[in-house]
Amino acid sequence: MAPPPITLPEHVDADRVVTADGIIDNGWVEHRDGVVTGVGRNEGPVPGAYAWLFPGFVDIHCHGGGRASFDGGLDEARTAARTHAAHGTTAMLASLVSAPVDVLVKQVRGLADAIRGGDLGPVRGIHLEGPFLSPTHRGAHDPEALVAPTEESVAALLEAGGGLVRMVTVAPELHGGMAAISQLVEAGVVAAVGHTDADYQLATEAFARGATILTHASNAMLPIHHRAPGPIVAALDAPGVHLEVILDGIHLHDAWARRLLADAGPYAVLVTDAMAAAAASDGTYSLGGLMVEVAEGTARLATTGAIAGSTLTMDTAVRRALGVLGVDPVAVARAASTAPAAAVGLDGGVIAVDAPARLVALDREYAVVGVQPAA
Repeated sequence: MAPPPITLPEHVDADRVVTADGIIDNGWVEHRDGVVTGVGRNEGPVPGAYAWLFPGFVDIHCHGGGRASFDGGLDEARTAARTHAAHGTTAMLASLVSAPVDVLVKQVRGLADAIRGGDLGPVRGIHLEGPFLSPTHRGAHDPEALVAPTEESVAALLEAGGGLVRMVTVAPELHGGMAAISQLVEAGVVAAVGHTDADYQLATEAFARGATILTHASNAMLPIHHRAPGPIVAALDAPGVHLEVILDGIHLHDAWARRLLADAGPYAVLVTDAMAAAAASDGTYSLGGLMVEVAEGTARLATTGAIAGSTLTMDTAVRRALGVLGVDPVAVARAASTAPAAAVGLDGGVIAVDAPARLVALDREYAVVGVQPAA
């Protein structure tokens, strides 16, 4: 097992510093009190420099890790947050799966209190992946928990979060689905389209209403057909809509993942959709009360065999993007940091003067060896 990453010093030298404008060869970054104070270039290679310096990873769709889930109480939430922080995630949302609305209200309130109290490290907000999802495309969500949204249920969940519910995934074809998207947008919450049977036209209408994210593109939705392009093409066509990409080699074929990243460009967002088995061993787990079997890193419902989240961490997604897919490092940094931060209104995601000092150092094999701030 690799040693945990070290805390980066206030002056960091790297063979390559990845910024939004390009790569600085033989670069350096200085930070103090949580803020980047300087970025520059050395005259030549510096002995002992890190191979790569990236902006800290931002994961906007993550259910757990380290054998713990964000719906499992405070101790488990802390473990999940620490697990992903150790893998280079410096800002993230805690995702909750479908449950009865009154149960979700309690979970949201508990997470919100923990975030405000500083107990969850990189967690900056909450993502609700349900319960307003299509039964036809429910994936690993409990069908008994799925409901159509009402103004009252949406309001109750947002009130419980006290401003910390940052994103809600909705199937727009449900009764009240379009109204829920409008309600979320008016409340300043990101509406995401996902777990949906919406076709191209309906998805286009949802994006016109203000939805700005497609939850795990290609999974739990209609596929692309040459006469029925579906929600994926609707998202690519709509201005300003981000597409989540799970780059574990399981949810998406690598060739299709590469195509999605290229076509979405600045609106491509790498996410983990990780469940409790991320950075943990194979075995039997629970996701939203449903039994999940994890074998060779793939999580599936024990009853239906449906994929049940991933065992991915953001550093693995970045390593696969760079080393397997051969994506340009600037584009990878954008998809792993800049775009997800922008998609849900988080600060950071870039290496620039006056930006938050959230940094990840990688070795030549793209493994995380240093993090600021530390886990």
